[in-house]
Amino acid sequence: MSEITTIENGKVKLTFKLPAEDYVKALDAAYHRIGSKYAMPGFRKGKAPRRMIEKQYGDAAFWDRELDMAVERACADAVAEHKILPALAPEYSVMSYSETEGCEIEATIVLEPTCELGRYKGIEVPMAEYNVTDEDVARELDSRRQGVARLVSVDRPLELGDIAKFDFAGFCDGEQFEGGTAENYSMKIGSHQFIPGFEEQMVGMKIDEERDVHVTFPEDYQAEHLAGKEAVFKVTVHEISYEELPELNDEFAADTSEFETLDELKANIRENLEKQAVKDRAAAFESAALQQVIDNAKVEIHEDLISAEAHAELHNLEHQLADIGLKFEDYANYMGTTVDDLHERYHKMAADQIKARTVIQALIDAEKIEPEDCDYDAAIDAYAEREKDWTAEKTAEEKLPENRGKYAQSALYEAVVRFIKANAVITEKKENEE
Repeated sequence: MSEITTIENGKVKLTFKLPAEDYVKALDAAYHRIGSKYAMPGFRKGKAPRRMIEKQYGDAAFWDRELDMAVERACADAVAEHKILPALAPEYSVMSYSETEGCEIEATIVLEPTCELGRYKGIEVPMAEYNVTDEDVARELDSRRQGVARLVSVDRPLELGDIAKFDFAGFCDGEQFEGGTAENYSMKIGSHQFIPGFEEQMVGMKIDEERDVHVTFPEDYQAEHLAGKEAVFKVTVHEISYEELPELNDEFAADTSEFETLDELKANIRENLEKQAVKDRAAAFESAALQQVIDNAKVEIHEDLISAEAHAELHNLEHQLADIGLKFEDYANYMGTTVDDLHERYHKMAADQIKARTVIQALIDAEKIEPEDCDYDAAIDAYAEREKDWTAEKTAEEKLPENRGKYAQSALYEAVVRFIKANAVITEKKENEE
């Protein structure tokens, strides 16, 4: 028999016994496996009795994996007895032990989150119309023009919109600071890549001209030692050029697409944008409906579980960064944030992910949702879209019943989303709604 007591919401203490027979059996098994590593005077290697070794080296000499496995089995029996669901590996404490009475064990267990589903049928999802306008087509055309623009070098004062190649060196309190120096740096003036005021002060510079640019770093600048401080950048311009855009005409259409006229190209762009708009609206509806179901549910998650998941994700990130020779602190600086902020961000991400998983599983259980053929097809199509080298034949092959088993989890998710969408209503999004 075992006893269970609640420590706090989502965390319990389980007290149980490992029978004396199992305790001794575990010790004997460990003795036969590792006993030979203990040297005892008067005995050949591996021939010293277990009790003599324990007297010499301590009672815990053979508390090895055999005992761990025995404790885990006893704990599993106690968990089943009380019908609880551990979310993390239990933390064990041995309270007492003897070969006649066995072991008394205390296990601290973090439980799986609990979920009380809220409203998930008949939810209203405000959606704006995804209409393609003439301005959208014009923006796409302009983007294509930018893609084939020709750089033309000029010898005149620098203007907004020009591309400058220049050197710069930053000084704060008369000292040159790290990370504020570069040579032959290329930038479009007015693109706001640098801190406010920097690019504007470069306007009017000529080739080979040197100029001191005075700026103040923002108070929330990612490099804390520079935040809010005044600085001087010594700037030297080497080259000035501008982008020469091709004219929008039939020749442009013929040179950049499979169409002979500009009108045909515009019609094709509009058609593609409209197709994408349909996809975007469907994706937005899906995301908003699912989020409402998650937000409507009441989920209790123990903090230890959130911390464990966040720690695991951060640990994986650190390993990935180490593989490319990047330190975690440098990555944080590159992302314009701090290590502490990254930890907070990953903690929130872990909490959101655990809540989403818990709500989805609760909905699966409540409605007994199972994937259908269309869900497997949707899951495989989504995977094929990510795998750009997949052919139509490969996708069709994966959809065969004997091959689709590995997509079961993704198909189940698709089934959940399909259920939520089928039970949601689209309403017109008002102007004041975000």
